[in-house]
Amino acid sequence: MSDGRALPDRVRREVADALGVDPGSLRPSRVSGGCISPAARVESGAGTVFVKWATSHTPPDQFECEAEALRVIAGTQTVRVPAVVSVSPHALVLEWIEPGHVGDGGWRALGHALGRMHRAGAQGFGAPRDNYIGPLPQQNGWLDDWTEFYRERRLLPQLERAFSAGAFDASQRRVLNSFIESLDTILRDAADRGPSLLHGDLWSGNAHPSADGHVALIDPASYYGDREVDLAMTELFGGFPRIFYDAYAEEWPTPPGSERRRSAYRVYYLLVHVNLFGGSYVSGTIEAARASMSG
Repeated sequence: MSDGRALPDRVRREVADALGVDPGSLRPSRVSGGCISPAARVESGAGTVFVKWATSHTPPDQFECEAEALRVIAGTQTVRVPAVVSVSPHALVLEWIEPGHVGDGGWRALGHALGRMHRAGAQGFGAPRDNYIGPLPQQNGWLDDWTEFYRERRLLPQLERAFSAGAFDASQRRVLNSFIESLDTILRDAADRGPSLLHGDLWSGNAHPSADGHVALIDPASYYGDREVDLAMTELFGGFPRIFYDAYAEEWPTPPGSERRRSAYRVYYLLVHVNLFGGSYVSGTIEAARASMSG
């Protein structure tokens, strides 16, 4: 059902301008846009789109960062992502992908497509600009060494935030400090691998089953890094179907020692959740750090 109050006036005008229609002709209805931004499905004579818009807490470049990531991923012609219709500091307008049921074939196709996407590389680890993981800043300054990048650009900023907030007690801090000191050993076998284009926030909530039987990926936090980072994130919060992992391995087998590295990569995402949502993610962070050191 259309809800005329679903769109702020400024957003309504931006959507109408992007579609080339009269603002009064839009038929919006609120949808879940995640925990960060309000969102709506908007019908019009020019088609249906998805729009999410800024709040007082939204950084002015956050939507542009997301739009840029979607365009880069789309340029690989591998995984499906929504097309960008328009973007501004106030709103991001995307192709509407009708949700639906996805069977084994759709998950298999995603596994193969992600493996192909990961073959898109770069000259270093990072990205042309910093971006965001959820609402938190994510540093992407280029580095030649993957372990250094993961430590300096990913783990340490989140650890500093969590330590400043008192999220971990003294014994837990010791575990995490030992984990940081062990990274050269943990990631030794990944050190010589080249950078891969990553989705960057690939949990099940960002895998969108569509009515045409495909899985579209949404809400990227992209950069170039070790491809196993994406795989590690898929295993958190419910995971993906087994057939997805089998298909990925057919496209690009994972090397020995993968589970230890993936535990190390899950530490980053769990730290993000500690910083966003608090103590319920502390024990999982410590468990992942210990698992990576015991491999």
